[in-house]
Amino acid sequence: MFRRVLGKALGFVGYTIQYGCIAHCAFEYIGEVVVCSGPSMEPTIVSQDIVFSERMSRHLCKIEKVIGLEGDKICTSAPSDLFKTHTYVPKGHVWLEGDNLRNSTDSRSYGPIPYALIRGRVCLKLWPPHSFGTLSESPSRQIIKAQSDSDSD
Repeated sequence: MFRRVLGKALGFVGYTIQYGCIAHCAFEYIGEVVVCSGPSMEPTIVSQDIVFSERMSRHLCKIEKVIGLEGDKICTSAPSDLFKTHTYVPKGHVWLEGDNLRNSTDSRSYGPIPYALIRGRVCLKLWPPHSFGTLSESPSRQIIKAQSDSDSD
């Protein structure tokens, strides 16, 4: 009797460990579901949106949709500033900015972010149902690109 109960308990522990390892690998290397909070990505992502963040790009070194990669020159002044200030993104770092430029704590506050701190890339909006689908480029990114194109002229 004791032997049978011990055998079932050990079998349960074994399955729990196996499924725990599978879940860990899935969340670490494939992706995770995230409930968003805060205004920094509005209007693209708002508080309480549920998104899928994939992690494969980070492990394959294919993060591309950021404001600046290592070596890039970034304008750190506001568009209305008379004198423009710039900084360079150092090696092993990226420059990240939220879509809501007026209410976002990002590289403008912290400076360049080490590449190793990037956990993943949000690629799919799951909730609310009316906005389900892949995320297109945000409206503020299109404005920034237009400004940087005109700055280089």
